Amino acid sequence: MKRCVDVVGGTLALLVVAPILLVIAFIVRSRLGSPVLFVQRRPGLHGRSFNIVKFRTMRNDCGPEGRPLPDEARLTRFGALLRSTSLDELPELWNVIK
Repeated sequence: MKRCVDVVGGTLALLVVAPILLVIAFIVRSRLGSPVLFVQRRPGLHGRSFNIVKFRTMRNDCGPEGRPLPDEARLTRFGALLRSTSLDELPELWNVIK
């Protein structure tokens, strides 16, 4: 029963926020370039790993040694806004459905 509620609720929520997702994706693409989504493998329940999916909020800038700059230097104002409002987390609805 819980799984059914999760899938139906997640699908409805994804449909409702789809226009917002498209606008955010367009802005991320225009300001930060590709890829629009940040994907990272993380451990989940019972050690089973899953991919976390978020909107990208940082640039890929590197220092003179080729190492990425600190997070504070790569985080954009738009990215900070996405993080503070948790809008960068909206693509995670896909994991609820999946």
